[in-house]
Amino acid sequence: MNHTQLNSLAVFSQIADLKETDYKTTLAITALIELLITKNIITPQELRSIATDLEHEAETQLSLLK
Repeated sequence: MNHTQLNSLAVFSQIADLKETDYKTTLAITALIELLITKNIITPQELRSIATDLEHEAETQLSLLK
């Protein structure tokens, strides 16, 4: 295996690791959201509202960087 192939293999390995990390993070966030809703700490509507607000804030910040 040559140097380029080894580098490609290393990159693919790193991508696989990131996918696994993303999956575990998403799973943990989903579990926390379900727990918060089940314990009536937050409603699904409040969660959607917060997510929308955060998305708009992020869009505003990105537009300021341009």
